[in-house]
Amino acid sequence: MSDMLSISTPDGDFDAYVAYPAQTPAPAVIVLQEIFGINADMRETSDAYARQGYVALCPDLFWRLEPNVNLTDRTEGEWQQAMKYYNAFDLNTGVEDIAATIGFARGLQQVQGKIGSVGFCLGGLLSFLTAARTDVDASVSYYGGGTDQHVGEVPNIKIPLLIHLAEEDEFINADARNRVLSAIKGRGNIEAYTYPGCHHAFARNHGAHYDAAAAKLANDRTADFFEKHLK
Repeated sequence: MSDMLSISTPDGDFDAYVAYPAQTPAPAVIVLQEIFGINADMRETSDAYARQGYVALCPDLFWRLEPNVNLTDRTEGEWQQAMKYYNAFDLNTGVEDIAATIGFARGLQQVQGKIGSVGFCLGGLLSFLTAARTDVDASVSYYGGGTDQHVGEVPNIKIPLLIHLAEEDEFINADARNRVLSAIKGRGNIEAYTYPGCHHAFARNHGAHYDAAAAKLANDRTADFFEKHLK
C-alpha cells in the first residue's frame, strides 16, 4: 500500500511518496532520491523497504526547483535535465527538508520507534549529511557524489552510518573515495564497503550499470544494518 502525502514547511509544502508495511505501527526509513526525482526506481526502492517492515517515505527534494520531477537515466535529454536540477540544488535547504520529513514521519500514526535514512547518488551525500545534522537514528549512503568535499562533518556523526562505494565509479574517483575512507577510519560507528568492478549506481533498479550481485550484497548489508539499529 502506498500514498502521496504533503509535508509542510515555513517555505511551502512538498510531496512525499509513502509506502506502508503489512503491519503498523513500524519504524520508518527516509529514502533519498538520486538526481532523477521520485521516479519508478525510487518508488520501487521504497516499496522494498516497506516489505522489510518499515514505513518508507521518499520526499520530493527538488520541489523548490520544480515539483514532482520524474526522470529516468535512459535518455540524454533526461540526463541533461537532471544535471540542471543537480547543479541548482541547495544541499543545506535539502537537509532542512529531510529534517522536516523526519519530523513528519514521527507524527504519523503508522510510525513508531526509530527512523533511518538511505540515499543514492545525490541522496547518498544527503544521507551522509543527514547523519551529521539531524536527529535521524541511523543512515546509509550509496555512492554519495561529493561526500569527499564534506568529510569535515564526520566528527558530527554520532549515530551508526553505513557507506557503499563503487571502485569504478565514474563520478567518484579513487582519490575522492580514499578521502572518505581515510576520514572515517577508526570510527566505530561508521562502516564502509567498496565494490570491485562496479560503476556508479550499481544498485539502481533497472539502471544502465545495475550489477545484480553487488546490489544484492549491498542491499543485504543495508537490511542487516537497519534490522540491528532501527528495530
